Amino acid sequence: MVVSMTGFGRSTKESGQFNATVEIKTVNHRFCEFHIRMPRQLLAIEDKLKKNLGSRIDRGRVEVFVMLEGEGTVNRSVHIDWKLMDEYVRHIADIKEKYKVSGEVTIQDLVSREELIVFEEKAAGNDELEHLVLMAADEAAQELMQMRLQEGSALEKDVTANIGLLRDHVLHIKQYAPAVIEQYRERLSKKLHEFVGGIVDEARVLTEAAVFADKADINEELTRLDSHIAQFFKILTLTDPVGRKLDFLVQEMNREVNTIGSKANDAEIARAVVEMKSLLEKVKEQVQNIE
Repeated sequence: MVVSMTGFGRSTKESGQFNATVEIKTVNHRFCEFHIRMPRQLLAIEDKLKKNLGSRIDRGRVEVFVMLEGEGTVNRSVHIDWKLMDEYVRHIADIKEKYKVSGEVTIQDLVSREELIVFEEKAAGNDELEHLVLMAADEAAQELMQMRLQEGSALEKDVTANIGLLRDHVLHIKQYAPAVIEQYRERLSKKLHEFVGGIVDEARVLTEAAVFADKADINEELTRLDSHIAQFFKILTLTDPVGRKLDFLVQEMNREVNTIGSKANDAEIARAVVEMKSLLEKVKEQVQNIE
């Protein structure tokens, strides 16, 4: 089964006090890598989020964003330093008496002093909030996986079509390759006839043709290509993650195609090799997005 490493899921859950939104985005990566961004009061559930997503995702860069809204997300409080305030008022009275000055200390004078009254906001953290976030994360993960499966289906169709075209080229070369040796023998014989005026050692021609045939023999490469193509289609049917296996096979196919191009001294085969390399390049790009 082909699963794409690209996907996106989003979910929002609401309660009386909180609104929790979770967004999950995945892109291709060699390994499974998590990046989670969320308010500090939710750090206790980070491992739960990773475990939940890790049970569904085997490969890819996973970015998780958790956003909270609502009055219940923050606990607000006021702290008064009564001891310092007592001293502050007492010293004001002492100053008035010592220097014979008038004036009254108002409430505004006191509350405006940051060292006397401190307003604090602390992030709320409770079971209800954590449960809400985990529910949103689970729903977002389901949407993400649905998208990854849909993308995977499209990738499978694309790579299957291109590997099918590659197999057609392999079949064409198999059928055409024997003619290359015969064409070489005929060209060699014709040139020798022109050079020596009609007297040609046919045994020498056959020997040269045999040497050429040995150097240009691509049967082993074509056989291995057939095997790789068969394995490629078989791997597509597996239920486990298949991206790395497919990527390895594409590299092996590229190696065989390059060898065919260097050994086969023929324009027709050279054109087929160019087409096969182009197809494999397309497959390589798509395979790198498969989990």
